[in-house]
Amino acid sequence: MKFVDDLLQRAKIANKTIVLCEGEDKRVVQAAAKIVKDGIAKIILIGTEDECKKVAPDTDLTGIEIVDPATSKSTEKYAEILYKAREGKINKKTNEPEYKDVEAAKNYILKDHTMYGALILKAGDADGFVSGACHSTANTLRPGLQVIKTAPGIKTVSSSFLMVAPEGGNKYVKEGIALFADCAINIEPSAEELSDIAIATAQTAQKIAGIEPKVAMLSFSTKGSGNDDKFFKSVPKMQEAVKIASEKAPDLALDGEFQFDAAVAPEVGELKAPGSKVAGHANIFVFPNINAGNIGYKICQRMGGWMAVGPVCQGFAKPLNDLSRGCNVDDIVATVAVTALQA
Repeated sequence: MKFVDDLLQRAKIANKTIVLCEGEDKRVVQAAAKIVKDGIAKIILIGTEDECKKVAPDTDLTGIEIVDPATSKSTEKYAEILYKAREGKINKKTNEPEYKDVEAAKNYILKDHTMYGALILKAGDADGFVSGACHSTANTLRPGLQVIKTAPGIKTVSSSFLMVAPEGGNKYVKEGIALFADCAINIEPSAEELSDIAIATAQTAQKIAGIEPKVAMLSFSTKGSGNDDKFFKSVPKMQEAVKIASEKAPDLALDGEFQFDAAVAPEVGELKAPGSKVAGHANIFVFPNINAGNIGYKICQRMGGWMAVGPVCQGFAKPLNDLSRGCNVDDIVATVAVTALQA
């Protein structure tokens, strides 16, 4: 697909170093080899050479930097970074400090390679981080939240999917690329969180998709046509999110609340929201909650034939992305390319 080919080519030009945390997973080892062979990025793979050869015996490991936490000279440095980052934090289960000293932090990262990868990123020894092929989203994002933390001015970590139109394009999305958010992380975001999601997704659109963002805040209502004050107050929430996001990013083309048809179809946008610069022309769609977002992107993917690239994590101070545990080698390669372009 042209979009993915362009993505990989741009990643080659970026020439970034990405850490992959799961050398015990065959797909990750195979993807690392393909990425290095094709020049898409430089790869640091956490594990041992024996482990990688065991799970992927026919894979050429040439050019991959394999890091074994048990023998790496940098492990002491990373343990100290973790200890300082979490100093004073109390484990809620034990009511004791998370790490009583640097040695305790070291013992932890010798076992938790996802945290080890996050520390490589934190130390500046890699430009981005990808994990999740054999770990949960929570296990992947927790080290990011604990040591990478959020970007300046952003309080909310979120995700978006890059939705790529099927062959033949789409009459409503001329660029052939749309972004859906948040479909994977925030379950019932507040108005403040939705404003962060909108702004972060616009940045992803520019950096990764190369499109000029036009952000629609979605609802079952368009400009007050519906009202659910008695029940969930989702319409006022989206209206407030528009207000907050517009104050935070006054130059961003953003509007709402819109029903989906008013956001994407010019003839409906003109009828329901006359005068809006976004209505009928949106290419970024921010859903009111994860129910709507997750259902929406999967309908688009399965019934509309669109390709879903992601979820792309947003809001971290440094690029960090989560894989689906059902991912294949090409999914990992594409995620590494996205991560390289975020750096």
